[in-house]
Amino acid sequence: MANTKEIQNRIKSIQDTMKITRAMYMMSSMKLRKARQKLADTEPYFYGLQEQISEILSHFPDMEHLYFDNRIDDRAETVKKKGFIVITGDKGMAGAYNHNVIKTAQTLANEAEDRRLYLVGETGRQYFLSRKEPVDTAFHFSAHNPSMHRARVMTEYIVDLYQREELDEVYVVYTRMINSMKEEVEVQQLLPLKTHEFIKKELIENAQKGEGNYNREALDRVDDWFLIYPSPRQVLEKLVYNYVTGFLYGALVESSASEENARMMAMQSATDNAEAMLKSLSMEYNRVRQAAITQEITEVIGGAKALRKKKKKQVR
Repeated sequence: MANTKEIQNRIKSIQDTMKITRAMYMMSSMKLRKARQKLADTEPYFYGLQEQISEILSHFPDMEHLYFDNRIDDRAETVKKKGFIVITGDKGMAGAYNHNVIKTAQTLANEAEDRRLYLVGETGRQYFLSRKEPVDTAFHFSAHNPSMHRARVMTEYIVDLYQREELDEVYVVYTRMINSMKEEVEVQQLLPLKTHEFIKKELIENAQKGEGNYNREALDRVDDWFLIYPSPRQVLEKLVYNYVTGFLYGALVESSASEENARMMAMQSATDNAEAMLKSLSMEYNRVRQAAITQEITEVIGGAKALRKKKKKQVR
């Protein structure tokens, strides 16, 4: 059994650790609120872009475009060159947040024959570099403090590779926060966009609004009532670029919020465990202290008895 000095040292060490975990919990809480506010500020713009793209594609469903999966070219017959944008954190102490993203990205990379990884966050970058994965080292971004400027720079880089046919498909692997207690890893295809998904969404929204009376004959007369200047193709190109930028920014902010939420939960769990350890150590300390006091009293009584016996012998 440890002595009182050792137990006191352990209690002090745990109390110092609790100060750190509580401080990190408060910092993550503030960062989480900031990330949620960023996400709420950009959602109207992002959803507005989705509606515009859906509206155009619902009226021009047969239009072929580089950014959509209904294009017809030779690339459909070749081996797909896939790019994976993987968003992790820059540091740990966030529970299983980084592990879940890396595990999903590793599975996707193993399934792709020709792949390239574009990593956001130092944790994922170090993991895949250490395993000799094909990581694009020019794509070097931090997960800390996501911004729209960073999303635009990322979009320019990825879209340029896609246009030069160095990539046939681009996916984003990030973490979405369902609620304060649950998160899940999302895998979304960023390029090419799926035409039928946008059309399906448009039809559902129109049906909900009671405006679903579109028919083939009306679509054939679309030029009479639907005007896009300078052309649907050019407008889509601009909208898609902004859509990709908005999606990447949303993924960065969502991942940042998920990371801070995971760190809050991890720090709260660490604090709760520390409190439980302190309670156990306090009880152990009291037992050891009481045992020491009892031992001292026993030794005093024993010494007093010995002195009395010695005096009696001297009197005789």
